[in-house]
Amino acid sequence: MQISVAYAEPAGQFWQKLDVPDGTTLREAIERSGVLAKFPDIDLEKQKVGVFGKVTPLSAVLHEGDRVEIYRGITVDPRTVPRRSGANDDE
Repeated sequence: MQISVAYAEPAGQFWQKLDVPDGTTLREAIERSGVLAKFPDIDLEKQKVGVFGKVTPLSAVLHEGDRVEIYRGITVDPRTVPRRSGANDDE
């Protein structure tokens, strides 16, 4: 079945399509993708992972077309960053 693995950080992005056997877990897909070699700072024991934006356990079995995502922690407190002005702010 076809799935993809995605990861992004300021230094670079990773997106890899993979053909994996039925029954493949998130952890197995991440390990097969090569993302851990490209970004050795990824720590699957600490970082959250998910499918299509929903946090999911590493042991979850994937389905055809799933997009596996590895999430980074927030590096800036959003309460301390000024909001950007939107195009519709004057309305």
